Amino acid sequence: MAVVTRFAPSPTGPLHLGHAYSAIVAHDMARAAGGRFLLRIEDIDRSRARPEWEQAIFDDLAWLGLVWEQPVMRQSDRQPAYRAALEELWRAGFLYECHCSRRDIEAAASAPQEGASPRVGPDGPIYPGTCRNHARRGALPAGALRLDMALAATAPVAFREEGAGKRGRITVVPDDLVGTVGDVVLARRDMGTSYHLSVVVDDAAQGITHVTRGEDLFEATAIHVLLQRLLGLPTPVYDHHRLIRDAAGKRLAKRDDARAIRNYREEGATPADIRRMVGLA
Repeated sequence: MAVVTRFAPSPTGPLHLGHAYSAIVAHDMARAAGGRFLLRIEDIDRSRARPEWEQAIFDDLAWLGLVWEQPVMRQSDRQPAYRAALEELWRAGFLYECHCSRRDIEAAASAPQEGASPRVGPDGPIYPGTCRNHARRGALPAGALRLDMALAATAPVAFREEGAGKRGRITVVPDDLVGTVGDVVLARRDMGTSYHLSVVVDDAAQGITHVTRGEDLFEATAIHVLLQRLLGLPTPVYDHHRLIRDAAGKRLAKRDDARAIRNYREEGATPADIRRMVGLA
């Protein structure tokens, strides 16, 4: 089986050293195996995505010496595929409409419960189930939709992890999915989809065999593997790599303009310098 990897940035700001590391790791893995390296633009958040940031992504990656196949997949072109996946999950009874605001969820999660601290999952406070008993008949609603984890997670989910920290077969049992992940959002009112749903549908559509991404997304992987099972999609091998951090140990974010690749380019750095900065040379 040919190795197919991808780099999937969001065009909402400049790429920084952490992005460079992730893109180079995926690119080099595919090239070393004689495989394929793909690029996907994750622009489902149309309120923040900008054409100039997308072009900057192309410019930075090309400057780093990375080569990817054309055409580039854009999530903004993929709404029919996400809708079809949601329709399938809705017909199976795994989704319910949610009318709660972020404030509603935070208030419910922080309510006193025998002195216990609010439970937090990969998406923040674990949803308290306020809307779980809503009717699940008729046409697919256009609003926010959540996955009923108790109904969906009826057996353990497993995947192969190649990251140095957790190498081997990882298994997550239903109780952990229900208790530590909860009913995650699969469609947002303003997007028609969510990260969890779109990344699963798109990885399958692109034939991705190896997902390389930061270790901060490790906890979300069980959600993705469960969705792959529910939708009858293949499960890739996962490689959750280390994060690039600043001097204080904080992981880089797009607001860290001082470490933007474009700044290093303007200061005269070379692609080899970037590889050394992120520990890949």
